[in-house]
Amino acid sequence: MNIAFFLTPKIEVAYLTPESTMRQALEKMEYHRYTAIPIVDDGRYVGTITEGDLLWKLKNTPDLNFKNTSKILLKDISRKMDNKPVYIDSNIEDLISLSINQNFVPVVDDQNIFIGIIKRSEIIDYCYKSLFNKKI
Repeated sequence: MNIAFFLTPKIEVAYLTPESTMRQALEKMEYHRYTAIPIVDDGRYVGTITEGDLLWKLKNTPDLNFKNTSKILLKDISRKMDNKPVYIDSNIEDLISLSINQNFVPVVDDQNIFIGIIKRSEIIDYCYKSLFNKKI
């Protein structure tokens, strides 16, 4: 099965840019109740920022507090990991191993342009239905 069936398109996904601020990330993540959010630069997927990344930055930066997080750009925050993307022509099987450690799998086209995400919950739902012969 092609993964396009499970795609949440970019227009429906909250994402940030490397020039976004730490405060913008915190507010967007809180609003959408996300623990991680894609970073897109000039249309291309460049990584993922997580709550953990933001907390480590806060912990390891003297005098940083919520009020001055608007001065910290995402491009200046170390990221522990980036959600590995897949190409739109990938199969569902390509997603299963990635979804073990990622809340979502970014999807890109053949030019590495970000086109959306596939949520781990969608992958688990597909696997459940396939395993127990439920209607898909």
